[in-house]
Amino acid sequence: MSPDASPGRAPVMGDVARMAGVSHQTVSRVLNNHPNVSSKTKERVESAIANLGYRRNTAARSLVTRRSRTIGVLACETGQFGPANTLLGVEQAGREAGYFVSIANLREVTSESINDAIAHFRNQSVDGIVILVPHPDVLAVMRDVSVPVPIVAAGSGAGTQLAGASLDQRMGARLAVEHLIGLGHRRIAHISGPPHWIDAAERIKGWQEALGSAGLDAAVLLQGGWDAASGYRAGVALVEHRTVTAVFVANDQMAVGVLRAVQEAGLRVPGDISVVGYDDQPEAEFFIPPLTTVKQDFEELGRRCMEAVLEQLGGESGSEAQIVSPRLVVRSTTAAPGPDVDLAPSPLN
Repeated sequence: MSPDASPGRAPVMGDVARMAGVSHQTVSRVLNNHPNVSSKTKERVESAIANLGYRRNTAARSLVTRRSRTIGVLACETGQFGPANTLLGVEQAGREAGYFVSIANLREVTSESINDAIAHFRNQSVDGIVILVPHPDVLAVMRDVSVPVPIVAAGSGAGTQLAGASLDQRMGARLAVEHLIGLGHRRIAHISGPPHWIDAAERIKGWQEALGSAGLDAAVLLQGGWDAASGYRAGVALVEHRTVTAVFVANDQMAVGVLRAVQEAGLRVPGDISVVGYDDQPEAEFFIPPLTTVKQDFEELGRRCMEAVLEQLGGESGSEAQIVSPRLVVRSTTAAPGPDVDLAPSPLN
């Protein structure tokens, strides 16, 4: 502790300056990573900071800079693997840049809940907003909201008109379906997520495009709801008709339900039906059998969204969304169709 710092009082910048034998301005330059500080001076200041246990007064700094060093994050479904890990990426990138993250988690996607969240962010004087809700209603509201801070979105590049970053959902769906086509499958179903989610709609389009490019019919489309129970129900409907040899499922959680439905029907995976999931959540390699799936780097998505909002705060335009590419992870739930399978297309009735 500096001789002038009394017990019980938090050290201030002046204490650091006195201990290091430098000016108050030099301490400020070190704290702000200013290049015009010698390495020896920087070491003395950093040593004084460590010895004193100095922490900069963010409230006072906000009064000077007129910035709260806080980023608002509008999120939804954070109990799910993808949103949770995207949020983690945003939070880590924000912390590394010296920002706090304030989260408003929507219980339901309505204009009222979105506007309440924006009002909450305004009350906190956030410096920017990151949207982690790939839902057209949210994006429509945000386009009409007048907020004097940068707004970026994590989406699928589906005409969001907001800067940010996107996972290439169509590419991921095509990777899954092209893998199945390459194995010899011709009747490939899709179990989608909720149709009002942008990610789900983009994966449907990718499935349709891959089949169309191969001259195959995209007739077998069943709707799920991101959870294992909805995947199970769709899987039951699928095996009752037994018209497909493979199924592309819109996320790994639903794929769990599909695997159970197929096995309860006395069918084998992949002997009777191949299954591809989406997301590559950590448990996927421990499913029975281990799940072939599409891996998405959600933490990278979150980091890029935070980078986009910080770029705008730094004066850059950031008008185009950055694209994060997925990759296929092949495990044990996919194989060529059996020799006794009729490969002629047949619709699900």
